[in-house]
Amino acid sequence: EVQLVESGGGLVQTGGSLRLSCAASGFTFDDYAIGWFRQAPGKEPEGVSCLNSGDGSTYYASSVKGRFTMSSDSAKKMVYLQMSGLKFEDTAVYYCVAVATGWGSECSYYGLNYWGKGTLVTVSS
Repeated sequence: EVQLVESGGGLVQTGGSLRLSCAASGFTFDDYAIGWFRQAPGKEPEGVSCLNSGDGSTYYASSVKGRFTMSSDSAKKMVYLQMSGLKFEDTAVYYCVAVATGWGSECSYYGLNYWGKGTLVTVSS
């Protein structure tokens, strides 16, 4: 059974930092491209950061570039999102996502995909 389990969310003040973790299991980690999406209340999900395992390139949404850093440890099947300089508008549920076909532009994808249940990040102003 494929599982993506996020952790590390919570309440933080503006300007603070959080580190999200995603534990992956039930699939061959290196065969999938992994990313972080978020969904704010009343909004559609958006790709925050996506890592292509093939060339190691990482996409960051313009709204988080320079503040967020995505990393992965394939041996541990873990993915991380280090978030700093948090802003009120970063408040959202953050999801770990795995896709079989790799990422297109701006974390676009098609085909087989898996999502975790999400972890809530709340930034107080």
